[in-house]
Amino acid sequence: MVDHFEDSLSLTDAQREVRDEIRGVCSEFDEEYWRERDAAGEYPHELVNALAEDGWLGVLLPEAYGGKGYGTEEAVAMMYEIARSGAGFSGAQAIHAAIYNSAPLVTYGSEELKDDLLPRVASGDAWIQCFSLTEPEAGSESTAMTTRAERDGDEYVVNGEKLWTSRIDVSDYLVLAARTSPRKAVERKTDGVSLFLVDVDRGIGEGSIQLEEIEKTASGVVSSFHVTYDDLRVPADQLIGVEGEGFYQVLDGLNEERLVIAAEAVGLGELALEKGVDYANEREVFGRKIGQNQAIQHPLAAAFARVQAAKQFTFDAATRTDDEDRKTVGAWANCAKYLAAEAAFEAADAAVQAHGGRGIAREYDVERYFREARLTRLVPITQELALNYLGENVLGLPRSY
Repeated sequence: MVDHFEDSLSLTDAQREVRDEIRGVCSEFDEEYWRERDAAGEYPHELVNALAEDGWLGVLLPEAYGGKGYGTEEAVAMMYEIARSGAGFSGAQAIHAAIYNSAPLVTYGSEELKDDLLPRVASGDAWIQCFSLTEPEAGSESTAMTTRAERDGDEYVVNGEKLWTSRIDVSDYLVLAARTSPRKAVERKTDGVSLFLVDVDRGIGEGSIQLEEIEKTASGVVSSFHVTYDDLRVPADQLIGVEGEGFYQVLDGLNEERLVIAAEAVGLGELALEKGVDYANEREVFGRKIGQNQAIQHPLAAAFARVQAAKQFTFDAATRTDDEDRKTVGAWANCAKYLAAEAAFEAADAAVQAHGGRGIAREYDVERYFREARLTRLVPITQELALNYLGENVLGLPRSY
């Protein structure tokens, strides 16, 4: 294959080190590995374990807890490289939650919780792979959640339902958002939400966590579930931070999450383009390579330009996370998420079209990239919500929702 993208970024020494190490790990997992995992709907344990062995699940954890001590810039480089390696967005999804779901615990968790759990997360001995937030009737409007956590002595009792809780089947612990005060009882709708660290195996074993897997089209290697919490008892010392302030704790990590996912999207876009370009350079119809035809060439070239623009913007935005206020960082993060998702989808669509009928054959991979690229326009927020943020908070337009 020809690498059309290698020199398109000016990386810091730390980013270059991360890229090289991650590339070395990912090189052991070829296209056939991902093709098989996607077809079977199997989680990529082998890759995740390999990354865990080298300490990469702790890329954002402080060195005091055994982590790498890196920041958003390096996490963006890491997740871009994983997606770009052949894992795509689905393979990256198998990993990315492990690196940022610990963020509330690092910032707000008690010293006892951090001392007990974070070194095990950094070493890969404990996985916090999922965040249980979205509900059947509270998707983007997360403050409308109805899952309750009521204090009972030295425990909280949790009841409610969550939707799109992904990777709970491979998690030792999850971060759960629940109302400790009803919405009607608080002055602001963002008040009264609390975060808890939940022992998954214990809850499933006791029957207080019940799972129903969601059948879906994209992200085949990651399973998502409708989860019912039925009198789940959580020790009070598993509360993360201050009761009732969980929503604000979540906000702290949203921008970094969007930048990481934007990086994965542009990695996927480049992966799809590489397939499309290589095929256009090889396939001959009517005595000429199809890449000679502008109907094939121009969509690939336009997608290349957009992917590169999104890539540059995403990596640049990642450098600003420590230097700007939350609102400014939010503007860059939402721009990056929007641009990267649109570019990835355009690239995957152009790659499928360049392949003609073979574009929907699994053996050529681009149909998987197309499915995954469509998903980038929906997560972690929809494109419309990203635009809402920019319209209201950057352009000063009236709030639309």
